[in-house]
Amino acid sequence: MQRVREILKRGRGRNTQRIIEELGPALRGWANYFSFVDVKRPLEALDQWIRRRLRGLIWRQWKRSATRRRKLQGLGLDAPRAWKSAGNGRGPWWNAGASHMNQALPRKWFDDQGLISVLDTVRGLKRSA
Repeated sequence: MQRVREILKRGRGRNTQRIIEELGPALRGWANYFSFVDVKRPLEALDQWIRRRLRGLIWRQWKRSATRRRKLQGLGLDAPRAWKSAGNGRGPWWNAGASHMNQALPRKWFDDQGLISVLDTVRGLKRSA
Protein backbone atom coordinates (compact mmCIF):
# COMPACT_ATOMS: atom_id res chain seq x y z
CA MET A 1 0.00 0.00 0.00
CA GLN A 2 2.96 2.26 0.58
CA ARG A 3 3.91 1.95 -3.08
CA VAL A 4 0.42 3.02 -4.18
CA ARG A 5 0.53 5.96 -1.76
CA GLU A 6 3.84 7.07 -3.29
CA ILE A 7 2.47 6.84 -6.83
CA LEU A 8 -0.67 8.79 -5.94
CA LYS A 9 1.23 11.39 -3.92
CA ARG A 10 3.26 12.32 -6.98
CA GLY A 11 0.16 12.53 -9.14
CA ARG A 12 -1.13 16.01 -8.43
CA GLY A 13 0.31 17.56 -11.56
CA ARG A 14 0.08 14.52 -13.80
CA ASN A 15 -2.47 13.06 -16.13
CA THR A 16 -4.83 10.54 -14.52
CA GLN A 17 -4.24 8.12 -17.38
CA ARG A 18 -0.48 8.13 -16.69
CA ILE A 19 -1.06 7.51 -12.98
CA ILE A 20 -3.32 4.54 -13.76
CA GLU A 21 -0.67 3.13 -16.09
CA GLU A 22 1.95 3.48 -13.36
CA LEU A 23 -0.34 1.70 -10.88
CA GLY A 24 -0.72 -1.29 -13.24
CA PRO A 25 2.46 -3.21 -12.34
CA ALA A 26 1.91 -2.75 -8.59
CA LEU A 27 -1.68 -3.97 -8.84
CA ARG A 28 -0.71 -6.95 -10.99
CA GLY A 29 1.92 -7.84 -8.39
CA TRP A 30 -0.68 -7.72 -5.64
CA ALA A 31 -2.99 -9.90 -7.72
CA ASN A 32 -0.25 -12.51 -8.16
CA TYR A 33 0.60 -12.36 -4.45
CA PHE A 34 -3.04 -12.75 -3.40
CA SER A 35 -3.89 -15.33 -6.08
CA PHE A 36 -3.98 -18.12 -3.50
CA VAL A 37 -6.45 -16.31 -1.24
CA ASP A 38 -10.06 -17.48 -1.27
CA VAL A 39 -11.45 -14.51 0.66
CA LYS A 40 -12.79 -11.76 -1.58
CA ARG A 41 -13.77 -9.06 0.96
CA PRO A 42 -10.21 -7.73 1.57
CA LEU A 43 -9.57 -7.57 -2.17
CA GLU A 44 -12.82 -5.67 -2.71
CA ALA A 45 -11.81 -3.25 0.05
CA LEU A 46 -8.41 -2.79 -1.58
CA ASP A 47 -9.99 -1.97 -4.95
CA GLN A 48 -12.40 0.48 -3.31
CA TRP A 49 -9.57 2.17 -1.43
CA ILE A 50 -7.54 2.63 -4.62
CA ARG A 51 -10.52 4.11 -6.48
CA ARG A 52 -11.24 6.46 -3.57
CA ARG A 53 -7.63 7.62 -3.53
CA LEU A 54 -7.85 8.30 -7.27
CA ARG A 55 -11.12 10.22 -6.84
CA GLY A 56 -9.44 12.32 -4.15
CA LEU A 57 -6.52 13.00 -6.45
CA ILE A 58 -8.87 14.07 -9.23
CA TRP A 59 -10.78 16.32 -6.79
CA ARG A 60 -7.50 18.02 -5.81
CA GLN A 61 -6.58 18.49 -9.46
CA TRP A 62 -9.85 20.36 -10.02
CA LYS A 63 -8.67 23.20 -7.79
CA ARG A 64 -11.46 25.75 -8.12
CA SER A 65 -15.18 25.38 -7.42
CA ALA A 66 -16.08 26.45 -10.95
CA THR A 67 -13.79 23.80 -12.42
CA ARG A 68 -15.24 21.16 -10.10
CA ARG A 69 -18.79 22.14 -11.06
CA ARG A 70 -17.98 22.08 -14.78
CA LYS A 71 -16.20 18.71 -14.59
CA LEU A 72 -18.96 17.12 -12.48
CA GLN A 73 -21.56 18.31 -14.96
CA GLY A 74 -19.46 16.97 -17.80
CA LEU A 75 -19.42 13.58 -16.07
CA GLY A 76 -23.20 13.48 -15.88
CA LEU A 77 -24.32 15.22 -12.68
CA ASP A 78 -27.22 17.63 -12.96
CA ALA A 79 -26.43 21.34 -12.55
CA PRO A 80 -27.86 21.99 -9.03
CA ARG A 81 -26.18 18.90 -7.56
CA ALA A 82 -22.88 19.67 -9.26
CA TRP A 83 -22.97 23.25 -7.96
CA LYS A 84 -23.81 22.15 -4.41
CA SER A 85 -21.11 19.44 -4.46
CA ALA A 86 -18.43 21.71 -5.90
CA GLY A 87 -18.87 24.32 -3.18
CA ASN A 88 -19.40 22.09 -0.16
CA GLY A 89 -16.12 23.14 1.50
CA ARG A 90 -15.15 19.64 2.55
CA GLY A 91 -11.81 18.04 1.88
CA PRO A 92 -10.71 15.71 -0.90
CA TRP A 93 -10.98 12.49 1.15
CA TRP A 94 -14.57 13.24 2.16
CA ASN A 95 -15.54 14.20 -1.37
CA ALA A 96 -13.82 11.12 -2.80
CA GLY A 97 -16.18 8.94 -0.78
CA ALA A 98 -19.27 11.07 -1.33
CA SER A 99 -22.11 9.97 -3.56
CA HIS A 100 -21.59 12.76 -6.09
CA MET A 101 -18.06 11.56 -6.91
CA ASN A 102 -19.17 7.91 -6.96
CA GLN A 103 -21.90 8.83 -9.42
CA ALA A 104 -19.62 10.98 -11.58
CA LEU A 105 -16.66 8.56 -11.48
CA PRO A 106 -18.09 5.05 -11.04
CA ARG A 107 -16.11 1.84 -11.19
CA LYS A 108 -16.92 1.50 -14.88
CA TRP A 109 -15.18 4.83 -15.58
CA PHE A 110 -11.98 3.55 -13.95
CA ASP A 111 -12.27 0.26 -15.86
CA ASP A 112 -12.58 2.24 -19.11
CA GLN A 113 -9.45 4.21 -18.16
CA GLY A 114 -7.53 0.95 -17.77
CA LEU A 115 -7.37 0.62 -13.97
CA ILE A 116 -6.72 -2.98 -13.01
CA SER A 117 -9.01 -4.53 -10.41
CA VAL A 118 -7.05 -6.77 -8.04
CA LEU A 119 -10.15 -8.87 -7.31
CA ASP A 120 -11.01 -9.40 -10.99
CA THR A 121 -7.39 -10.23 -11.82
CA VAL A 122 -7.23 -12.81 -9.01
CA ARG A 123 -10.46 -14.37 -10.26
CA GLY A 124 -9.00 -14.53 -13.77
CA LEU A 125 -5.81 -16.18 -12.49
CA LYS A 126 -7.84 -18.81 -10.61
CA ARG A 127 -9.91 -19.64 -13.70
CA SER A 128 -6.85 -20.07 -15.88
CA ALA A 129 -5.05 -22.27 -13.33
